[in-house]
Amino acid sequence: MMKLFSKILRGYKIFKHDSILVRGQATQEVDIFINGKPVKVPSYFTALQALRREKVTVPSFCYHERLSIAGNCRMCLIELEGMPKPQIACAMPVSKNMKIRTNSQMTLKAQEGVLEFLLINHPLDCPICDQGGECDLQDLSMRFGNDRSRFTDLHFQGKRASENKDLGPLIRTEMTRCIHCTRCIRFASQVCGMDVLGTTGRGNDMLVGTYVDKMFLSELSGNIIDLCPVGALTAIPYMFKARPWEVKRTNSIDVTDATGTNIEVNHRFDRVLRVLPREHDEINQEWVSDKGRWAIDSLEMQRLVTPMQRVGANLCPLDWDTALKIAVDLIKSPCPSNIMAIAGPHCNVETLVTAKDFLNMLGSEHTYVERGLYYTASGVDIRAGYSLNINMKDISKADKILLVGTNPRFEAPVLNAWIRQAYLGNDCDIYVIGPKCEFNYYVNYLGNDIQALAMVHDVLCGAKRPLIFVGVSQLETSLGGQIMSILSRVASSLSCSDWAVLHVLTREASFAGALEAGWKPGALAALQQCNPAVLISLGADEIFYDWCPPPTCNLIYIGFQGDRGAEYATVILPGSAYTEAGGIYLNMECRSQYAMPAVTPPGDARRDWKIVRVLAEYAGIKLLYNDQESLNSRLGQISPNFICLGNYQPKLFAELIVDLLHPGCCPGGSMDVDMKRLCEYYCSDVFTYNSKTMIKAQKAAGELLSSDYGII
Repeated sequence: MMKLFSKILRGYKIFKHDSILVRGQATQEVDIFINGKPVKVPSYFTALQALRREKVTVPSFCYHERLSIAGNCRMCLIELEGMPKPQIACAMPVSKNMKIRTNSQMTLKAQEGVLEFLLINHPLDCPICDQGGECDLQDLSMRFGNDRSRFTDLHFQGKRASENKDLGPLIRTEMTRCIHCTRCIRFASQVCGMDVLGTTGRGNDMLVGTYVDKMFLSELSGNIIDLCPVGALTAIPYMFKARPWEVKRTNSIDVTDATGTNIEVNHRFDRVLRVLPREHDEINQEWVSDKGRWAIDSLEMQRLVTPMQRVGANLCPLDWDTALKIAVDLIKSPCPSNIMAIAGPHCNVETLVTAKDFLNMLGSEHTYVERGLYYTASGVDIRAGYSLNINMKDISKADKILLVGTNPRFEAPVLNAWIRQAYLGNDCDIYVIGPKCEFNYYVNYLGNDIQALAMVHDVLCGAKRPLIFVGVSQLETSLGGQIMSILSRVASSLSCSDWAVLHVLTREASFAGALEAGWKPGALAALQQCNPAVLISLGADEIFYDWCPPPTCNLIYIGFQGDRGAEYATVILPGSAYTEAGGIYLNMECRSQYAMPAVTPPGDARRDWKIVRVLAEYAGIKLLYNDQESLNSRLGQISPNFICLGNYQPKLFAELIVDLLHPGCCPGGSMDVDMKRLCEYYCSDVFTYNSKTMIKAQKAAGELLSSDYGII
């Protein structure tokens, strides 16, 4: 059986709903019978895959579609004609004319017996367990278990108990509840690339944990909580906060990076309690990064809840009417060419379009994002020049990958999971030009200097599906033009007509949407050149760590969190976070997705685009929309991509970028990456370093790095 499975596993691609890897070539189908019904299934299927495709319910604990098969819970027992005993469906390959029965007396009795054995040592913790209400063991016991127990403790030995493990400040362990499904072990090893968790002992003495006292810290570590079918692993930040039936669930998009991870926001009493991943086979599968999951407590820190005006060194609260009049007076005072707006990392498309329309009707074209792009004369007119030019799921098909000045493990953890999938399932060779970082796969370092780009063609030559990922931070340096010139020539020389080779990894959730709406990159250079009299900041804070507004510059800050931008503000107009305003976001593929609003803004805060809309009205400018429906019409006029939600849009005119590049004349230089190690990941921007949970995780990662087991 193991030989068969290892043969299936080598060099194959992942199917949509199953982690069984199959060859790209056409496969044969075989005839089988499920409960007397004849069906055709691919010959590489296991019995459990066949049953699930036919919507036949089979209980399981250890099996997971995106992990390897373990076959150790024995819950998916089925009856096969010709075999005297029940067989596990997850590891049983289908064969011609196989007859499967899931509703026979033998099957039901076997499943009931497995559950009885599991419950012998399982503690009666349901009333105090955070998993209660969404526990697989509870659900399957009700449907497939017995209504009474035969367990009697004649010798007063009690149930088996296990010592809890310290996995860090994020994951709480109650190992007495563990049923040894080993999902957490397989996820840590196969997806996270960290062989931290394992088993010791056998049978009744088997324990799941770490071989040495070591914390389990990873950029995707929180997903083992979702994978755990019982309450052995739960979230410390969510501990004892709510029951599943008490919370409301809202579909949203993660804005802590640019991958566009689909999430579900759980909230109660108008307060966000936790974030869970939503399944999307083309983007995040069913994973979410730790920042996207646990940085939500930052939404309650330093919130701006009322309009304010600066009086001397203090900010004094105002009512909305007075604050808007003061802001409009500031806007009307200077020449329109001296008015500028800067977009922050969390702006939705509605806010970006409304703000740009407002400034354009004032007579100003100065709308910028914080990130700079100085390598091409095309600016942002060609979408392929600043985005991921491939469907994210197709990364797993690559056979050679080159990372230039980027560490996707921390800049885009969900995308990095696809890279690791290519590394494991497709024997992909990964090369790096840049500083040495913590990767969770083996990489070949080509160097840190730009001169190492001369080896790229020889490295990628012969690859059928090569990929080059360039970090967006490299494109705002003097090396950007030379990097892209060399890589564009290499990508053009490779014979991959139906395969995009060169890609840019962006980091801000608003970046692609802003450029699509017509905003320009390079806010810092524009500020130093234009010296505006009035600056409108849409939640932009990072820029003020590099540039201090002069006394002649009046800053109008529209945002939800009081940080460096609010410190310099002349007028503050409190806005909304992504969980409160929702809106449209474009991820690094330029895929348009809609985030639903979950809770209402606190205090007197309002949605950002409505604040800009009212500012325009106070300034005597009539925008042609005043509600969501009319605003959507305006979005469709600017770009059909804004209202074509959910679909990946192929990039056009990528071949034109080569002729519009600024090659530069920089003889050499080293590349740098912001997040090289895990301890630099958790608090990497304004939003996350206002999160107490992320600060605790950062401290734990620093302690782990300085310990004897710090090297992963």
